[in-house]
Amino acid sequence: MTKRLSSGRRWLFVLAAAAVLYLALAYVVLPALWSHHEHEPGLASLPMVTRTSTGIPGDALNVGLVGSNEDVLRAMHAAGWFPADPITLRTSVEIVGSVVLDRPYHDAPVSPLFYDGKKEQLAFEKPDGRSADKRHHVRLWLVLEKGTEGRPVWLGSVTFDRGVGLSHDTGQVTHHIAPDIDAERDLLMHDLQEAGMVQTFFQISGTGPTLFGRNGEGDPYYTDGEIDVANLVVDGVKRTEPPETLPPPPLIVLKDQIWHGVSNAVSR
Repeated sequence: MTKRLSSGRRWLFVLAAAAVLYLALAYVVLPALWSHHEHEPGLASLPMVTRTSTGIPGDALNVGLVGSNEDVLRAMHAAGWFPADPITLRTSVEIVGSVVLDRPYHDAPVSPLFYDGKKEQLAFEKPDGRSADKRHHVRLWLVLEKGTEGRPVWLGSVTFDRGVGLSHDTGQVTHHIAPDIDAERDLLMHDLQEAGMVQTFFQISGTGPTLFGRNGEGDPYYTDGEIDVANLVVDGVKRTEPPETLPPPPLIVLKDQIWHGVSNAVSR
């Protein structure tokens, strides 16, 4: 009987130790290893998830831009992204008409999200098809008045609206996003580069690797957790040579390689 109790205690100890080790690795050690903000240290302490008007965690931040308000507007215009209209009765009726009647509305409004208590200052979209039913769109927040280069720094969330439906959480009519938000990040960076609007690219840590995330509408998403940042050209002067890419730390490269292998296997 004593031997059984001793054996049981040993197993309990092993299980407890394993649980502590898992918690330490998952929530302390690994996040610390893949956290990097060497190219823009002022972003290190900021949250990397938006929130809805009711405080529910919303879309993850996955892109950044460096440049003035005018630099952002010029770059997005050159890249073929349209500034979103504000939400009014007229624009609300127009977006419904666009979806129902399958007619173009390239600057349809986007629902508000909040970061650090502030609604997005800028929003842009790129149509996918005729109507506003499907579209690529990005919301942007000014997070640093002056970054390492003395220029404003913006963080944003770019996603793809795959169609209109009901919110899983509130029941309200809303757009639902596609789960691969890294693909949207890559698309925006590609469009800006092709337009000659980028001086340099670099990467910082975002939410961290996320396989089964949910946004404020209950839509699933997955991401390697990195934020791609484009340092924009000044005054819209187009760059003719390819932008320089500042490499992330080797450990981050390894983490991303492992992550993409896992996510590709799971998403098939």
